[in-house]
Amino acid sequence: MSDSDIEDSSAPLIEHLAELRTRIIRAVMAFVVGMVICFAVSGPILDFLLVPIEKSMRALGNPNPVMQYTAPQEYFFTLIRISMVGGLAISFPVIAYQLWRFVAPGLYRNEKNAFLPFLIASPVLFLMGAAFAQYVVVPLAMTFFLGFADLPSFVGALVTNGGDVAAASTDTGIDIVFNGKVNESLDITLKMIVAFGLCFQLPVLLTLMGKAGLATARGLRATRKYAVVGILTVAALVTPPDVTTQLILFVVVYGLYEVSIFLVARVEKKRTEELRAAGVLDEDEDLFAEFDEDDK
Repeated sequence: MSDSDIEDSSAPLIEHLAELRTRIIRAVMAFVVGMVICFAVSGPILDFLLVPIEKSMRALGNPNPVMQYTAPQEYFFTLIRISMVGGLAISFPVIAYQLWRFVAPGLYRNEKNAFLPFLIASPVLFLMGAAFAQYVVVPLAMTFFLGFADLPSFVGALVTNGGDVAAASTDTGIDIVFNGKVNESLDITLKMIVAFGLCFQLPVLLTLMGKAGLATARGLRATRKYAVVGILTVAALVTPPDVTTQLILFVVVYGLYEVSIFLVARVEKKRTEELRAAGVLDEDEDLFAEFDEDDK
């Protein structure tokens, strides 16, 4: 190979690397701008994220909920964490657009038409999962944990006083008071939001695998029992040790799994119809028949 051939073959690689660098720089700049914007309003965002625990504390009889921090830098870095997560959420459309602009020239038209809807659906589903966690799951978890501290004392007092509720409610003994730290309480909320947001990506992931031929509807149906075990494991790992929260996550994710089976089946049906219209397949021929035989 001559030197000119090497230069000609390396030129596209250099152009691709330059293009990649440009896209990465723009994505990072968008993230930094989003982070700065979120830091400017990080106080109200923190108040919003702490609404579930505030309502739980008020519902349990605390008229003036108070959160604390025990290190001088703790509150500042808590706001930084909020800014990073919020900046990523704000800049995701720009990051996704830069990703799209980088990979789109190498895709066929049908591949572009197939990929673009998922690029739009992904952030929408993440926001749905985050909203579900913020408004449903986190309040249930906070109510469970904060109410559990009062339950043993109350039951013990009932047993001691022979079931007398009035006597059990008197001010005797030692009060167990929740003095919550801002960063630890926020950590639970952010973990739940991210966990549910990612779990809501399941239909996007499995449908993309179906379009790529890596998954079939029959294969997903055949692995339901394994999916149940996997979802239960994920629910146990990403949620607090609260049976109610784990059950909610399992029901939601398993429902998304069934939706994914339906979407993959539609993808297979559409692909089969296109191949039949093009004359590649006969009317009685099924593109996925061999996969069905393997799964039996």
